[in-house]
Amino acid sequence: MKKRFKFSLAYQILAGLILGIIVGAVFYGNPGVEKYLQPLGTIFLNMIKMIVVPIIVSTLIIGVAGTGNIKQLGKLGGKTLIYFEIVTTIAIIVGLMSANLFKPGEGIDMSSLSKTSIDQYVETTESVQNSSHGLLDIIVDIVPSNVVSAMAGGDMLAIIFFSVIFGLGVAAIGEKGKPVLAFFEGVAEAMFWVTNLIMRFAPIGVFGLIGVTVSKFGLASLLPLGKLMILVYATMLFFIVVVLGGIAKLVGVNIFHLMKTLKDELLLAYSTSSSETVLPKVIEKMQKFGCPKDIVSFVVPTGYSFNLDGSTLYQALAAIFIAQMYGIDLSIMEQVTLVLVLMVTSKGIAGVPGVSFVVLLATLGTVGIPLEGLAFIAGIDRLLDMARTVVNVVGNALATVVMSKWEGRFNPEGVKDLPIEDKASLEKLA
Repeated sequence: MKKRFKFSLAYQILAGLILGIIVGAVFYGNPGVEKYLQPLGTIFLNMIKMIVVPIIVSTLIIGVAGTGNIKQLGKLGGKTLIYFEIVTTIAIIVGLMSANLFKPGEGIDMSSLSKTSIDQYVETTESVQNSSHGLLDIIVDIVPSNVVSAMAGGDMLAIIFFSVIFGLGVAAIGEKGKPVLAFFEGVAEAMFWVTNLIMRFAPIGVFGLIGVTVSKFGLASLLPLGKLMILVYATMLFFIVVVLGGIAKLVGVNIFHLMKTLKDELLLAYSTSSSETVLPKVIEKMQKFGCPKDIVSFVVPTGYSFNLDGSTLYQALAAIFIAQMYGIDLSIMEQVTLVLVLMVTSKGIAGVPGVSFVVLLATLGTVGIPLEGLAFIAGIDRLLDMARTVVNVVGNALATVVMSKWEGRFNPEGVKDLPIEDKASLEKLA
């Protein structure tokens, strides 16, 4: 019997992506595109943001209360942060090596490039710097003075801290805590159902977001910066296949099987340039993949702030690109300084709009690179952001597997709960 073709969510999102590109290209420069399509993308993103906090709070409380061991959680937290720091540092080095080897900024005629205003990023950078962003400040900010305010502002680290403490409290009161635990189990189940409902709107949201993006810059504007775009995408692919693929092999997982399991989420993350849009589904998929609830609920949201592999790789590559464009030859020591500064500035501000640009603005001046150079690449930043978002998502998904293996709690038997189309790739891991 001939197998019937199924128009799955991944194909629907892909169709929305292609249709959005066509519409944006046909109506390039037409303000009506943004007026009518932007609401579609905004509604979808708002619906995702609406469910992120309830899912993280409920799943983390359930996982922590089930463990109830503060020593074990402390050990997990330490291991997770060490792993994040090692991998993001490798990402920065890969970005620097790629830029130094292929020199994408050399020979570019700056007069042929159009500038895009970066005033909004400058204002955001100043506000971040004014509020201080040292390592100690990040640690202090993890503890919320008002948990409701932290949830309203989407302060992920503060939300995680509160949820962990609350979960330990639920575990400590024993039988009295069971009704509370049952409540959050119900919240988690209901929110995952809501997530699946919202995902049906994803193709429409993707269509709106991509249509607006393409209509703004047009396809012709990509040509002068084509070398940079190709290098960014090639370097991201190298990082996924070689670096993350190597880590996956060390822990006994095939990176391509993992990506196949997350194919819907990766396509959605690519289309929307937002890790937040797929965070609820990644949490759900990684639990079914075989990772314990408490590890997934801790590692994935924490990685959202501390494990931005794609973003840090891009920041290093973009910094060298701008230096080459201006004919600035950075010494080894200046590049080492750049690595050290990026290691600090890229932490804890994932919720800041245009985070990669904010980090670059806060970093370039330390090694004498002109900040205005960012105006030349701002126009194509959305397309570059699409690639780095995919790397961020893959990196965080793999991190949950690594931590689960490290803790000796990875259980691929969770495969039995997955949809049929996902079982085939995962059963090879069992």
